Amino acid sequence: MQSPIQVYLDDLCMRLASTHAGELANYIPELSKADPDWFGISIVTMDGVIYSTGDSEQKFTIQSISKPFVYASALADRGVDFVMGKVGVEPSGDAFNSISLNPKTGAPLNPMINAGAIATASLVQGETTEEQWERIVDSLSTFAGRPLSMDEDVYRSESETGFRNRAIAWMLKNFGIIDGEPMASLENYFRQCSLLVDCRDLAYMAATLANGGVHPITGERALPLEHVERVLSVMATCGMYDFAGSWLYEIGMPAKSGVGGGIIAVLPGRFGIGIFSPRLDPKGNSVRGIKVCQHLSRDFGLHVFSRSGEPGMALGRIYTAAQAPSKRQPSPDMRSYLNEHAHRIKYLCLHGYLAVDGVEYVIRRMIDMAADSSCFILDMHQVDGISDSAARLLHDARLQLAGDNIALVFSRIHGRHAIEHPLSTTSPKADHGYLSFEDNDLAVEWCENYLLGDLARATEPTVSLGDCVMLLGLPSELMALVANAVVKKRFVQGEAILTTGEAGNGHVFFIEKGYVSILVPLEDGAHQRIASLGPGMSFGEMVLLGQTTRSATVVADCDVNCWVLDAKDIDCLAHEAPMLKIILLENISRDMAGKLLRATQWIAALA
Repeated sequence: MQSPIQVYLDDLCMRLASTHAGELANYIPELSKADPDWFGISIVTMDGVIYSTGDSEQKFTIQSISKPFVYASALADRGVDFVMGKVGVEPSGDAFNSISLNPKTGAPLNPMINAGAIATASLVQGETTEEQWERIVDSLSTFAGRPLSMDEDVYRSESETGFRNRAIAWMLKNFGIIDGEPMASLENYFRQCSLLVDCRDLAYMAATLANGGVHPITGERALPLEHVERVLSVMATCGMYDFAGSWLYEIGMPAKSGVGGGIIAVLPGRFGIGIFSPRLDPKGNSVRGIKVCQHLSRDFGLHVFSRSGEPGMALGRIYTAAQAPSKRQPSPDMRSYLNEHAHRIKYLCLHGYLAVDGVEYVIRRMIDMAADSSCFILDMHQVDGISDSAARLLHDARLQLAGDNIALVFSRIHGRHAIEHPLSTTSPKADHGYLSFEDNDLAVEWCENYLLGDLARATEPTVSLGDCVMLLGLPSELMALVANAVVKKRFVQGEAILTTGEAGNGHVFFIEKGYVSILVPLEDGAHQRIASLGPGMSFGEMVLLGQTTRSATVVADCDVNCWVLDAKDIDCLAHEAPMLKIILLENISRDMAGKLLRATQWIAALA
C-alpha cells in the first residue's frame, strides 16, 4: 500500500509542473545553467520518515538557505549576547542584497540578508578563516545528516561577480562588525552558498530544526535546544526577505529561500519541508516552491499558529479482537475460527485533535501492520476533532486498504459534529461512504463477519436442537423429551422478543437461525448492547435460576427462528428424569463462566 502522503505529493508535483512563471538567477552566471524544469519536493517527519517526489535527488547549491544554519552555528559558538551585538533580528523589508544596517551601530538588521550573513560567517568558531570554514561545513553537514561538498564552479562564479557583497563586507569592517580580514570572511560566505544539496537534504535540515536541533535519523544534536527557537523566529520574520510578512500571514511556517531555487520550511515538532525549483519570482523566491508551501499549508492545516500536537500522541493503545472479541455468542465452528484468526482485527485508539501529521503517523502504523491484518477499527472515543485535510488522508488510506482487502471502520463518533462533519464531507464522491459504528462491540462484530467472509448474517447455517449449547450432553432419550415439548416460533427483524422489567414469562428460547441482541437500558433512555446471540445460543434461561423479572431486552436483529420451551414443562420433565435439569444447570454454569472470562479479557484489553 502506498502512503496517501506520497500519493498527494506525487499529484501536487505533477499539477504544479505546468507552472512556468519566473526566471533563472542570472547575476551569478553558473546558476543560469540550471534546467528550469527541475522540480522536487521532500517532507521529513519527526521520526525520520521521508516522502519525496520529482527531482528530489538533483543536486544544486544551497545559496541563502545556508544563512539560518550558519547563524545557528554562531549562536552556539559565541552566545546570544555576543552575536546580538554584531547582528540584529529586525525585519528589513528590503531585498536580500540590500545594505540594511543600523544607522547608529552599523550592525546588519538581521542574519538573513547578505550583510547579516557575511557578518555571521565571521562569527563562527575558529582561530583562522580555514578553521571557520571547517566549522561551517561540519555544522551544515550535521544538520543534513551527511557530509556536504562544494561546487567549485559556482563558488568561483560567485566570487568573481560578488562586487556588491565586497562593498558590504568593507562597510561591516568599517563599523567594527567584522574584526578580521573582511575578504576572507566574504570568501567563506561565498563557499557556504556553494555547498551542494538536494531537496531531501533540505528536508532533513528543516526537520532537524523542527525536532529541537536533533537530526531525526542520526540522533546527533546539531544545535543546542535553547537556540532553536531563536533561529526559527528569525526565519519566520526575515527568511523570505521582503515577502516575509505575506509568507507568515498566508503560509505560516518559518522558512528560508535561496536563489538556487531551494526553499526550506519548518513546522516545529511536526515536519521539515524541502523544495527545489529554480525559476524565481522578482523577490528571488522559487515560484513553484511558494505554490507548494501554499498548498501544503492550506490542505494539511500546517500554519504554525493553528492547533497542533505531538504526532505520536494521536495514537494510543493498540489491541486485537483476540483480546476483545464481540459480545455475541458464536457457534462452536465460528468460535474456533475466530480464536485462530481474531488477531487480524486491530483496534487503534486515537486521541486529541487529529491533524495531518498525527493521521500520517496512524496511517504508517496501519501500513506496518497490514500484512497481518484484515480489519482496522479506529476508536474515536477520545478524539476532540479532525481537520478536513486529515479526514481526506484517512479516506484515501481507507480506499487503498480496501484495494488490499483490508477493511477500515470507525467507532464511537455518532453525534459528534467535529468528527462526523469532516469525515462525511471529505468522503470521495465515487465512494459509497464509510462504515461508522456506535460502539466497539458493533464494530468488532462487523469485522468478525468480514473475517469470516459472511457479511450477510442470515446466511448462517441452521442448527439442530441438539446443537444448542444449553442442551449439549443430553442423552438421546432426554433429547427426545425436550424435542416433544418445544414450540417453533418466528420473530421478524426489529421485534422485541423480551422487554426489560416485564414479568418473567417462564420461557427459555433456543435460536435455530438468525441473531438477536441483548440490550440493557441506560440512564439517558438509550440502550447498550451487552451481547449478540446466534444459532445454537439460548436466552431467557435465568428463569430456571428463579428470576421473575426480565433484566434485559432481547431484539431480533433479523428474522429469527427459535424453539421455545416453557419452564413449567422443564419442571415436569425433570420430575420424571432428574438428570435433565442437572445437565441444563451445568451447561448454564459453564456458559456463564465463559462469558465472565471474555468480560475479563475485555477489561484487561482496555486497561
